[in-house]
Amino acid sequence: MHPPLAPLKEKTREGAFYIPKKMKNLETLCVQAGWTPSKGEPRVLPIYQSTTFKYDSSEQMARLFDLEDQGYFYTRLANPTNDAVAAKINALEGGVGCVLTSSGQAANFYAVFNICQAGDHFITSNSIYGGTFNLFGVTLKKLGIECTFVDPEWDDERIENEFKPNTKCFFGETISNPGGNVFDIERFADMAHRHGVPLIVDNTFATPINCRPFEWGCDIVTHSTTKYMDGHATQVGGAVVDSGNFPWDKYADKFPGLTTPDESYHGLTYTKKFGRQAYITKIVSQLMRDMGSIPSPQNSFLLNLGLETLHLRMPRHCENAQRVAEWLEANPHVAWVNYPGLKTNKYHELAKKYMPNGTCGVIAFGLKGNREDAIRFMDNLEFICIVTHVADARTCVLHPASHTHRQLSDEQLMEAGVRPDLIRLSVGIENCDDIIADLKQAME
Repeated sequence: MHPPLAPLKEKTREGAFYIPKKMKNLETLCVQAGWTPSKGEPRVLPIYQSTTFKYDSSEQMARLFDLEDQGYFYTRLANPTNDAVAAKINALEGGVGCVLTSSGQAANFYAVFNICQAGDHFITSNSIYGGTFNLFGVTLKKLGIECTFVDPEWDDERIENEFKPNTKCFFGETISNPGGNVFDIERFADMAHRHGVPLIVDNTFATPINCRPFEWGCDIVTHSTTKYMDGHATQVGGAVVDSGNFPWDKYADKFPGLTTPDESYHGLTYTKKFGRQAYITKIVSQLMRDMGSIPSPQNSFLLNLGLETLHLRMPRHCENAQRVAEWLEANPHVAWVNYPGLKTNKYHELAKKYMPNGTCGVIAFGLKGNREDAIRFMDNLEFICIVTHVADARTCVLHPASHTHRQLSDEQLMEAGVRPDLIRLSVGIENCDDIIADLKQAME
């Protein structure tokens, strides 16, 4: 198994995964980071479409299984194509290590389950994706892990009253899906740290091009790489990135999985053996080993192609979304619009703080009328498609209460910040005049 990659400032050459220190700008990292071939190696990241890898002796293989040596032996644990793409995402976020997963849902599950077990508790913002809401509130509950949902609009005292002795982390989304609310990263990082737990932030919508949560005190970042990172709706994937900054040993009693011996690895203690890479190494060597949820090398190859243009696409998404949001705000058929780029938006100042160059291409809005009016509007669209997906090159639309969040009750919908009339519009990179023209004819 290849261990997680070290931060750029500490990195030394390690085969094709070396990242030169002179790569400091995100634009260059998008194109160049993760795969640096040596003489005679492929210039383009190859697909290592193999489940297994050969060694010359049993002892060599044994040392890999004991985490004593670096290398590959089984793709469920690590694969060179996957690791190269993980290295790129790690560099973009500024972490000490990254692991790819088979989906964004798997990434959020691993991020929490890596430090929680039956009998534990964690806190999350209620303004999160419906699938994550269900994962935390229903599925993890079946595993004996309790989750408390809080409204980020509550004052500090009310939220801090929800912390318990067995609370293990705090979770939020940089920009909530589908509501478009901006999460106050610095505020909740300080709050989590006062209670001795890490802050985990899903940075899917903003991407590291527009926001790097580690710079604001966040400890762990997750992504659904299915969205903007891929950008073309060709693969499903996720990622977990660790900042390496949370002091696990300082709160050793809270996190025994990291700070006490793991008997499945002959008594190895992750924080002692791997230092700042303890958290991400545990995900790979323990959770991936036991549960899988890896991406295929083919999917990682496709993801890498998307990452190479991420820095070009995000500004266009934001530019188009800003124009569309302003048009919607002025439209007499529209009841309300939530887009952080609007000066009238309640999250505008937070957006300027955390994402001064733009937020994302996703707009939440509601039409004057009822749920049926929203559905009829979407059915009248021509090239803007109704799809479950969000955040790729093509403009698309969805009615969450009828689609992605339909498993939630009306009470849960409101708790998750999803109004019955909410329409999620994901603005793509087409010509903005054409996008607005399609919206206009559908409304008329």
